[in-house]
Order: sequence, then structure tokens, then C-alpha cells
Amino acid sequence: MATGGTSEREFDLVLYGASGFVGRLTAAHVAKRAPDFARIAVAGRNADKLQAVLDEIGGVAHTWPIIEADAGSPESLRSLAARTRVIVTTVGPYAQYGLPLVEACAKEGTDYADLTGEQLFVHDTVEKFHELAIENGARIVHSCGFDSVPSDINTYLLYKHALADDAGELNDTTLYVKAAKGGLSGGTVASGRRQMEREAEDRELARVTKDPYTLSTDRALEPDLGKQSDNGFGRASEIDPDLTGWTGTFLMAPYNTRIVRRTNGLLGWAYGKQFQYREVMGVGSGVAAPIVAGVMSGVLGALWKVGPTLFRRAPKKIIDTVLPQPGTGPSEKSRLTGFFVIETYATTSSGARYKATFKAQGDPGYAATAVMLGESGLCLAFDRDALSPLTGVITPAAAMGDALPKRLRDAGITLTTTRI
Repeated sequence: MATGGTSEREFDLVLYGASGFVGRLTAAHVAKRAPDFARIAVAGRNADKLQAVLDEIGGVAHTWPIIEADAGSPESLRSLAARTRVIVTTVGPYAQYGLPLVEACAKEGTDYADLTGEQLFVHDTVEKFHELAIENGARIVHSCGFDSVPSDINTYLLYKHALADDAGELNDTTLYVKAAKGGLSGGTVASGRRQMEREAEDRELARVTKDPYTLSTDRALEPDLGKQSDNGFGRASEIDPDLTGWTGTFLMAPYNTRIVRRTNGLLGWAYGKQFQYREVMGVGSGVAAPIVAGVMSGVLGALWKVGPTLFRRAPKKIIDTVLPQPGTGPSEKSRLTGFFVIETYATTSSGARYKATFKAQGDPGYAATAVMLGESGLCLAFDRDALSPLTGVITPAAAMGDALPKRLRDAGITLTTTRI
């Protein structure tokens, strides 16, 4: 019988995969931010590598126990899940390694957080483990990093602000990546590659990824709002009159938009039945800006269409040579000098206009993601009275929308909402 994450567990939080690149950064952040009474452990298949990470972090991390567990051993994962209230995992690609851990947490009633941006993986966990997790009281919270905390939390905060103002439901809502600096994660590349390979193997999966409501709680209850394209080409002023320049397609829009729409469904369509959501990226206002925006949008659109065929036919050795590998990352200087500024604009059914800003220092895919994932794990472990009662395969905002923003602000991230 699952215990549903009660205080009888040996640990409050276990960091699984702490010897990986983002795993080390997340462990270091948790060591700085966890309360003194926290019972934390690290887990993975190589105890020596984990010990080296703890030695490098130092301080309180020296007291953390090491638990050996392997994605290839479901028994070890279930034993791990039974010992803790929360597991935070950075072991990916998740479609390749993640399902056994989700299953273990769903069976044991253990809360779970990851940083996946893999649409098919999330779709698989919903299909296979959502009801099981509900039955045992587990929160399976995907996408607690740059994918998709800024998208999900910004929209949730806009909804709360409009609700407090009695300004109606959210209608047209657009996330605008105003500025960003950072490298592309090797893990993100590997995840995208594996998804395209799966789509090449099964054409039905391509249909799943193209459906804007593929992660919906009930597809039949979603409104028919016509085509909702992920193409972001256009003028920024179309989003808000005060914005200048041009926008292009945002790489992670096809994933983040599905997560935000799932949140709306999980909340009983609280954002509204006419809620339309998209994501774009600003490219500036110079003479070349419309060309850059057009090329960016065209290349990404083509990649999403022909990528599966490309990854199926191109020689594996060439792909491995060109693309960054999982577990790799930028220098400390690059991580610290990275940043992002995201603004989300919404118009409500009453005509009111709102803007939410999510701004963080640190490379989005590494340093900032480690903060967001670490705070999500701490939130699940130590802010339990403030969490949503929802269980199952849920989203950051549906699980922690009222608690996580405070933690993120305390960790140095800027979160604001204004009526405009």
C-alpha cells in the first residue's frame, strides 16, 4: 500500500542523477537553499561519481547519504521511491530512461519532478500512469526547468491577477522571449533527436505531437478555436502596441504551449474556454530583423516536418559528431553570464490587458534551470500545505502555482504581473 509521501518516509527529497551536468548544479543549489532539518540523499548508479559531486559541493552535502539505483533496474527504483517523499530527476533522455522511475513513483505515492521537454514522454506517462498516480496520491510534475516553468507560471500568475480584478477569463495570450543568452543543452538536443526518431518509426506519433491539445486532460472538452500554429513570424507590435521589431518562432513553443494548455484543463479550464496561447521570440528591429525572423521560423518549421526523416536516414556517426552530447555543458563563466527575460501578454474577455514578466540570471538551460528544478523539488518537499490537491501527471502551475513563485523570488528570480 503506497504511503502517499507521508512523514514516515526516510527522506524528504532524493536527487536522482546528481553526477550529471545539470544534476550537479541542481544538487549545489539545493544544498544552499534546503532548510537545516531537511533529510536529503542523492541517488544514481555510480556511488563513486556521486561521492565526488558531494565532495565538490562540500558543506551540508557531505552529510547526504548515497543510494545506488539504476534506470535499468525497476526494483531498485521502486525501493528508492518508497524511501522518500519527493524525487527530483535529471536522468535523460527521459523517453529512454524515465518511464520506470515515473512508474515507481506512481506506485509508491511519491512526488516526482523532472526537467523534460519531451512531448512524447509526457504523453506516455499520462496514458500509462496518470490514473495510477491519482490512486496512490502521487504528483508527477514534468517540465520544472526552462521548459516549462516560465511559460506555465507566467500564465498562471496572469490568470490569478485577472481573477482578483474580476476582469474576466484569459483570451489571446502570447509569451514573448524578449532577450536570452545561453547555449543549447546536450540533453535537450538528445531528447529532441530521440523524439524525431520515434516519429520516423511511427507516423501516428507525428500526429500526436502536432495536435495542440495532445496533452489535454480531455480532448473532447477542448474548444474548437481553429488552427493554432506554432509559427511565430510577425511584428512584435501585434502582441502589444508598445513592442517594436519582429518576432520569430520559438524553438520550444511546440512543447511549452501543450504544457500550458494541459494546465488549463487540469484546473477545469479556469483560464477560459476561449483561451488561446502561443510563444514567440523577439529578434530585434534592425533592417535585417524581418529576414532573420523569417529564416528562423522557416528553418524551425522545416525541421519539425523533415526532422524525423533526417534523423532516420542520416549516418549516426555524423549526427553524433555534429550535435552536443548529453551530460556536456558550458563553462562556469558562460553559465553565469547567461540570462533570459520573458514577457507574457494577455487580453481578457472584458478587454483588460495584462503583462507578466519572468526574468532570471544564468544560462537558461543550465544555471537557471538548476534553480527552477531545485526550487520545485524543495517546494514539493517542504511547502506541502500550500500545494494544490491535484495528483496524477500534472504541471508546475497546476501543482505549485500558489507556492513556487514565492520560492523563485526568494532564489533571485524576478516575477511580476501588471495591468496595462
